[in-house]
Amino acid sequence: MTEHTAEAWPEPPLAGTEAAAIVGALERQRATLAWKCSGLDASGLRATLGTSTITLGGLLKHLAHVEDSHFARLWLNTPVGPPWNTVDWETTPDWDYRSAAEDTPEQLRALWQESVTRSRALIEKALAEGGLDQPGAYTTRTGERPNLRRILLDLLEEYARHTGHADLIRETIDGLTGEDPPR
Repeated sequence: MTEHTAEAWPEPPLAGTEAAAIVGALERQRATLAWKCSGLDASGLRATLGTSTITLGGLLKHLAHVEDSHFARLWLNTPVGPPWNTVDWETTPDWDYRSAAEDTPEQLRALWQESVTRSRALIEKALAEGGLDQPGAYTTRTGERPNLRRILLDLLEEYARHTGHADLIRETIDGLTGEDPPR
């Protein structure tokens, strides 16, 4: 997992293009999640808060799935690859959260990082080929196709919500707070 320092913390441009602002905000959310999950052993990644069953390890695995599924399904309209294609999602819709306890911290971090790397490559290629307005390959029942903007904003929203969970969980583990690493 990439460790970030305050000097190298990803920030969206203050006056950049719409694409740079959206991708920059997504990168900041990814960096925050990575930071909140860094330096923890298996016990730390399995810790819960109150009655919630959400763990930092579960968040890593869930967001790896979101990264892969958003771009496979909505952008490329292709089946999502392993390990997601081996899961019976009808029977176990929260498989990504629950199965994370069976994975090592190294496996969880690698799975998430590999998914992010694939997404970054797809985003870079898509932006170079046509920008935010180009539609993805997926078509809804009503004939609509999500554009790249919508896919990225949905991914950003997913991260923002779950980074809030990560903040609370990490604080209960070792008191780490804040949204940027210490300066």
